[in-house]
Amino acid sequence: MNFIHIIGLCALLQYLFFGIQVGRARAKYGIQAPAMAGNEQFERAVRVHANTLEQLVVFLPALVIASSYWQNGVTVIIGLVYLIGRFIYWRAYMADPSTRATGFLLTVIPSGILILMGLIGAIFKASPPF
Repeated sequence: MNFIHIIGLCALLQYLFFGIQVGRARAKYGIQAPAMAGNEQFERAVRVHANTLEQLVVFLPALVIASSYWQNGVTVIIGLVYLIGRFIYWRAYMADPSTRATGFLLTVIPSGILILMGLIGAIFKASPPF
């Protein structure tokens, strides 16, 4: 079983879950499409969903690239930290956006580590240029 793929797919499922939360908030607070404003809780849900997409663009390629150079166990643990960080971010942002820092850091730091792992792996495994 490829745990890297499971982590990546869980990140996508998490994104879909956050999108469902936007739809639920839209219905609960009577925000008609295409409006993106009108209730603070709805706007928070939208922002969590948008920020998760912004983070996925970095996380998913970094996860896949790093996993091609490093042991899957290491990248899986880092991926799990990312997923947990996103849930912490969501809960904190929905309660009080000023408390989102921990969740944000638990998202950005794992992505940064994965980028460095991928870069180091690519540099040291690269063929000579000529």
